[in-house]
Amino acid sequence: MIEQYVWDLQEVDETQVAVVGGKGAHLGGLSRIEGISVPAGFCVTTDAFRRIMAEAPSIDDRLDELSRLNADDREAIRTLSAQIRRTIEGIAIPGDLAAAITGALAQLGEQAAYAVRSSATAEDLPTASFAGQQDTYLNVVGPMAILQHVSRCWASLFTERAVTYRLRNGIDHRTVHMAVVVQRMVLPHAAGILFTADPVTGNRKVATVDAGFGLGEALVSGLVNPDVFKVRDGEVVDKAIAAKQRAIEALPAGGTEEVAIDAQRQEQPALTDAQVVELVELGRRIEAHFGRPQDIEWCLADEGFRIVQSRPITTLFPIPEAGDQENHVYVSVGHGQMMTDPMKPLGFSMWQLTAMVPMHEAGGRLFVDVTRRLASPASRAGLLDVLGRGDPLIRDALETVLDRDDFVPSLPDAGPGGPPVGGASDPIETDPAIVTELIERSRASIAALERDIRTKSGPALFDFLLEAFEEHKRVLSDPLSMQAIMAGMEATWWLNDQLWEWLGEKNAADTLTLSAPDNVTSEMGLALLDVADVIRPHAEVVEFLQGVEDEGFLDELAKLAGGTEARDAIEAYLDRYGMRCVGEIDITRPRWRESPTTLVPVILDNVRNFEPGAAERRFEQGRQKAQTKEHDVLSRLRALPDGDRKADEAKRMIDRVRTFIGYREYPKYGIVSRYFLYKQALLGEAERLAQAGVLPEKEDIFYLTFQELRDVVRSHQVDDQLIQQRKDAFRSYHALTPPRVLTSDGEALTGAYRRDDVPAGALVGLAVSAGTIEGRARVILDMSEADLEAGDILVTPFTDPSWSPLFVGIAGLVTEVGGLMTHGAVIAREYGLPAVVGVERATRLIRDGQRIRVHGTDGYVEILP
Repeated sequence: MIEQYVWDLQEVDETQVAVVGGKGAHLGGLSRIEGISVPAGFCVTTDAFRRIMAEAPSIDDRLDELSRLNADDREAIRTLSAQIRRTIEGIAIPGDLAAAITGALAQLGEQAAYAVRSSATAEDLPTASFAGQQDTYLNVVGPMAILQHVSRCWASLFTERAVTYRLRNGIDHRTVHMAVVVQRMVLPHAAGILFTADPVTGNRKVATVDAGFGLGEALVSGLVNPDVFKVRDGEVVDKAIAAKQRAIEALPAGGTEEVAIDAQRQEQPALTDAQVVELVELGRRIEAHFGRPQDIEWCLADEGFRIVQSRPITTLFPIPEAGDQENHVYVSVGHGQMMTDPMKPLGFSMWQLTAMVPMHEAGGRLFVDVTRRLASPASRAGLLDVLGRGDPLIRDALETVLDRDDFVPSLPDAGPGGPPVGGASDPIETDPAIVTELIERSRASIAALERDIRTKSGPALFDFLLEAFEEHKRVLSDPLSMQAIMAGMEATWWLNDQLWEWLGEKNAADTLTLSAPDNVTSEMGLALLDVADVIRPHAEVVEFLQGVEDEGFLDELAKLAGGTEARDAIEAYLDRYGMRCVGEIDITRPRWRESPTTLVPVILDNVRNFEPGAAERRFEQGRQKAQTKEHDVLSRLRALPDGDRKADEAKRMIDRVRTFIGYREYPKYGIVSRYFLYKQALLGEAERLAQAGVLPEKEDIFYLTFQELRDVVRSHQVDDQLIQQRKDAFRSYHALTPPRVLTSDGEALTGAYRRDDVPAGALVGLAVSAGTIEGRARVILDMSEADLEAGDILVTPFTDPSWSPLFVGIAGLVTEVGGLMTHGAVIAREYGLPAVVGVERATRLIRDGQRIRVHGTDGYVEILP
């Protein structure tokens, strides 16, 4: 029947993606918006595509083969996808289907020119646009030509780029179907793209218009640079008019051609300012209809603007929900915690419930609203100082916002806004017993939690956890603990500032803090060297570990010579550190105790690269270097005018930093220890829900917030559709880069170093651990895939405490995220590794295996020839 295979655009809307694909559904929705002109046309439905696919049974085997490929297997994808396309294009369109298409064509005018456009069901989606992945054909004339190009559109579901895109986004090829849109061709004076939010900055209040002469294909293909207009509040606020030397125009008999633009016309704007403002007003209407910023393709013909496509802009970072219309400035939590990956809902909701300040979720990441602190001059100075010391890029981004006088209101008093981010602390005695007492307090609290949580289940568990979260926050906010942390940090800052002023020495504290006591994170790295010492003498165990893939490998070890000792050493390590993992602030991440294979490559690296007793030797060498540095600094200070006073002050600060800087790592260890106990209890509930058939998989609880999971445990009812939506959203969040600073307008600010003291071509970052080292760069995105040799320099997006076992085997460190007092920086100093952090796009600008030079004292990285 005609109704089965062909629908008029006026018959469909955005709810019918499964029938007419993303493009067709959006065009149908557009055609219903008052004041929006959409060229007439019809959709060849996905039923037609499925019928064609059924005509070629051999495609099933090829789809199976395609699904097994990796997204990086380019040659295999190219070959197999070409075979599938040829097969589809070779299938004759059945007579009744062809009649349905040509019948619809007759109603619009058979000899008119048409655009024939692919419209896949996985296209123009909120989380994946698939922009440009399938094919569009312009100015197609005549029924036979249109049928031929409909076949080509079906086949374009399997272009190499579309197949690769689906593989990268985890989309099953069999779940995607192709519809085809056939629309009357518009022959425009000008065409282009309208973004209703600035695609570069993310600002939702600034629209960007790209415009050129002729068909928009000239812009999409990169043939010409467009005129670019920026519009805010109904006014063109910026524009750049390009020299448009070429255009693409339609040929009378069908097809298109490239033509030259008259010299006197090339630098004329394709649109007047009034036309740009009119177009943006249409865009705002479209945006309001679809409920999110849009990427809109438009044409300007004699009859005015025609809209030929609208899709969501999927690259914008989401904005936290504020619940009001006020301006807000948000700072990334992930950049401070050295974990910028997205978190699952259970993960971010648990962090929100146990955090000391309110946190807002967006894009699977958490942000703190600092607007009120910025609004008061008194709190602003302290905030900028503390954040700037940790990460200069955050400070620069905040100052960029503050430079816009109208965005952050000026208040005489910021009022309540949570505890201070940092600043001067009350004096604290330099006494190692303070650290010992704090660690014992934390251990006692965790032991009580472990004892009591075992007796709780069902709704009572959640009531208990809410009380446990209050104890969690009480431990974190312990005034003595806060004083100890700040004492170590402030002593570090004092030493660096004063020794630079007095002796002209940069980052002197880096050496003075080597092998500081009571640093649980650096001890974790050294302890894995001790594990390697146990394993190294047993060749059979080493060989076995090289092939380990199963998480149950520890049970197999006891069957090998020396395996019992090896197993006991690993088990003892896991008893102390098994609650840790990469991205450990997200409770849903697999812990080392749950996935011990993660540690195997690091253990094997230690077996290969170190001699027995390396842990003790390294710690003692660091301690002696720190002691030697202390003697050197103090003797040089005493030789200065007023030298005894300066030396005495420096000695007090050296004692202070060595007493307290190690404790800086302990609260995080305590948090993660508690988190593992929470997780085990919640997984017990998940197991019961799965056994009762409430959940298909126990890990599905990770896609519910804590509050939602509590309701599910009470009711034994779950929204399966919600969980699937959360899984899809989480997958899409991986493609987003979280900004250091985000405004309520959606503007993402990364900040800049604004330095002119580095060599040309060098990658600028923040100096966090002194020294200069040259070596082979190892770009590692997953700790479990580490393969390091002595002298290698680790280059990675971020390093939270779980990465410290790798630090014992490297010569230097470069990260994209980090600050002076983040965990990676503290451990790099502890181990004496030259380190530069906050190097934007380091893992993309530095290739694995390249030789680089890390200037840890001056804060930059050179890529060597």
